[in-house]
Amino acid sequence: MKQIAIFQCDLNVGGIQKALLNILNDIDYTRCEVDVFVYDDRVFFELPRHENLHIHFLKPYPFLNRLVYFNLLRRIAPKVKTDKVYDVAIDFNSYRNECAIGALSVRAKKRVMWIHNDVEIKKRNEPKYRILWHFFKAKLREFDEFAAVSPGIIDGFRRVSGIYDKKITAIPNHIDTDEIFRKAAAPVDFRVDPASYNLCTMGRICHQKGFDILMEYMEKVHAARPDVHLYLLGDGPDREKLEAQIAALGLQETVTLLGNQPNPFPYVDQMDGFTLTSRYEGQGLVIWEAKSLGLELFITDNLEKYNPGITGYRDVTAALIGAQRKPKTRDDLREYNEDIRRSLNELLEL
Repeated sequence: MKQIAIFQCDLNVGGIQKALLNILNDIDYTRCEVDVFVYDDRVFFELPRHENLHIHFLKPYPFLNRLVYFNLLRRIAPKVKTDKVYDVAIDFNSYRNECAIGALSVRAKKRVMWIHNDVEIKKRNEPKYRILWHFFKAKLREFDEFAAVSPGIIDGFRRVSGIYDKKITAIPNHIDTDEIFRKAAAPVDFRVDPASYNLCTMGRICHQKGFDILMEYMEKVHAARPDVHLYLLGDGPDREKLEAQIAALGLQETVTLLGNQPNPFPYVDQMDGFTLTSRYEGQGLVIWEAKSLGLELFITDNLEKYNPGITGYRDVTAALIGAQRKPKTRDDLREYNEDIRRSLNELLEL
């Protein structure tokens, strides 16, 4: 029976959190026992239950600890107390120092860090991340292996980290299609206009996700196709700025912000198409969720490298103007998930 420890900062709204929940729902508990250590007791998602799955809630580090050099913080920060010896200890977050210190403080035969984003582009685009990277970059050398959520982020990670001598395995996010199909059938007090071409996007409203770019496209789409209506599922720090942009572009009747929804799938299931115009990603969990529900995909071509098998558009505006409603066929993503399962089992030595 393999012993696995996983460290994550929280189980609130987010792609990293959902990716972890999907793994925990899919893992083979007849072959392993899993301890998940979470540094926040607020939970947005429904947690899986199994006798070999144990979730432990810990206190988060004070915010200013993020601005302490990692090697110093590691010496003075509280450690995770357990007598277990783990086969694998995982920092599933990679951003927060708590998770790295937790994974490094327990006794383990192998330590793995998950990489969720194109850190090369993120570091170039986000001053806040550059500051955090400056303080935490020393932790990277302490891990034996890395898992990247797409092959498209591996080379960039090696360049900015200088780590060329350690194994990096591409393990895309598992998509729990059984859960998606079940939750899509849940009743909601929401209906799209059947006379419109109904388009949705989903994610945190922030610089990375490029919703401001999408609104510029939608201004042109609306001029040519007033029947196209966009729904955005999600929230975030740039919401007010986005609302101001929508008003300035005259898109108040064309774009609807639905906010965070505990179960987004009954909303997504009513749509004809899905679009994403992120400046960069790690993978794009929401793309595959929309694909499983049979929506036509309109993603920018820069996202292709993070999502092998998905074709993007150089001109998303033209693609949306030409969009036509098509019959939808659900996709259980069986081969996609089986490939992920094999890679994960190899990493965990199951």
